[in-house]
Amino acid sequence: MAFEQSEQTLHLLEQLPRSQRERLFHIDFKLYFLGELRRSDLVERFETGPAGATRDIALYREMSPDNLQLDQATKAYLPTPGFVPLFEHHPQRVLTALSQGFGEGITDGLQPMMRCEFPNPLSLPHMSLLAPITRAIHRGKVVRLNYTSIDSGKTTREIVPLALVDTGIRWHARAFDRKSRQFRDFVLTRMENPVVMEDSPVERDETAEFDVQWSRLIELDLVPHPAHARPEVVRLDYEMPEGVLKVKLRAANAGYILRRWSVDCSPDHSLRGPEYALWLADPLALYGASSASLAPGYQDPRPEGERRVIKAL
Repeated sequence: MAFEQSEQTLHLLEQLPRSQRERLFHIDFKLYFLGELRRSDLVERFETGPAGATRDIALYREMSPDNLQLDQATKAYLPTPGFVPLFEHHPQRVLTALSQGFGEGITDGLQPMMRCEFPNPLSLPHMSLLAPITRAIHRGKVVRLNYTSIDSGKTTREIVPLALVDTGIRWHARAFDRKSRQFRDFVLTRMENPVVMEDSPVERDETAEFDVQWSRLIELDLVPHPAHARPEVVRLDYEMPEGVLKVKLRAANAGYILRRWSVDCSPDHSLRGPEYALWLADPLALYGASSASLAPGYQDPRPEGERRVIKAL
């Protein structure tokens, strides 16, 4: 069902206080994805009281009179056959809400809104490690910490964190490393005792604009794997009616993401297995990306001595 609202309706929504828009959004969400709404849903979610919930439902009905109808038997509002959502609902947020529930406050016990199954992350950082890193990113500060790497073991470092990255396996911080004078990836769970250094100024060449790998965007063409038995199914799964899915990835992260998506990046699409539904049509598009070695099947055309390999996922 397409998201279609008149300019007048959108203008009216923009004039409302944010708190009221959030309540109308919740009404829209419940009708659209759960198929029913009760006044108590608003009372329990927003603690507005029965009279306030009634006013919000009346306002929603005023804006979208053909979207809901009252079931006299259950006293629940149901979506009409011609329901058109009042708000645009983004797939990732909807699936997160359905599988994990809504929650912003300290008293919210997050519960799925329906039966859902998804893998729990096996590696998450302690909040005492995460908080100094996020403070440093937000405020543009240096962090001093102990870090255990595969190559060097435990060392003391000063880093300038720039961003957080979720690889699907772990979380890491993209940061400038003062020891190597390079921008690198630092796994959050391998950090110890991070301390924000308030009196250590960040130099200009330590900022994100000088991280070439972070700034460089690579456009990649993903196509159904030539060995896949049903390429038409792949085209449906990835919404590629023309047979090509175009994506843009940062050079610093491309290898991580292609591995997460199980994209065959070998030049001759030689990887086999049900996980390889997609093939990177031009593997040379990854040339020069620092994370390319992590992409499944990728073969670096440079001489072995010039290659940079990321050893740790």
